[in-house]
Amino acid sequence: MRFVPRFTDGRSFPEPLGKIVCVGRNYAEHARELNNPVPSEPLLFIKPATSAVDLAAPIEAPFARGEVHFETELALLIGEPLSEVAPDQAEHAIVGIGLALDLTLRDVQARLKDKGQPWEVAKAFDGACPMSAFLPLVETPNWSALEFTLEVNGERRQHGLGADMLFSIPTLLAEMSRHFTLLPGDVVLTGTPAGVGELPRGASLCLQLTGGLAVETRVVD
Repeated sequence: MRFVPRFTDGRSFPEPLGKIVCVGRNYAEHARELNNPVPSEPLLFIKPATSAVDLAAPIEAPFARGEVHFETELALLIGEPLSEVAPDQAEHAIVGIGLALDLTLRDVQARLKDKGQPWEVAKAFDGACPMSAFLPLVETPNWSALEFTLEVNGERRQHGLGADMLFSIPTLLAEMSRHFTLLPGDVVLTGTPAGVGELPRGASLCLQLTGGLAVETRVVD
């Protein structure tokens, strides 16, 4: 069943989910923990709509294909077209803020990177983007103050703060819009902080975002 973006007040977004535009290594400590260089410009990639599933539902991960890693990210729902816009224009197109997991087949990704090949199959598989409902955005927030966490079996594993992003949210959206038009129903993932790791079978997960969003889910064993 295709994922439908919805708000925390129960409303469905009027447009279908489009592409999911992601940024890699947007937190310096995360880049370092994976022994990757800290980028001087945003590293962009795309997940298809078919990768999205409801974050509140049990997570069915493809463990048979190797290690599956969790990466918790702030998710932004786009409400109007963006093409080659300035940062201050871009931020006003955001109509909702939520959370998502960028699930990654780490073994597969490592093999592809070693060969210099694209690694979409490690990031874009069905179910690779469990996504929450979105807090409706009625005014532009203080992006630097946004804070989110992930707990795995009651232990905090990731803590993200907007102020720690290498590239701010308005800057990211403006850069994305230079390369491809963002449309209503598209979702932007803004990068993951340090603390990524292997997704444990049978684990209980709790994700929280400032503003009152909290999601509890579990991993199918």
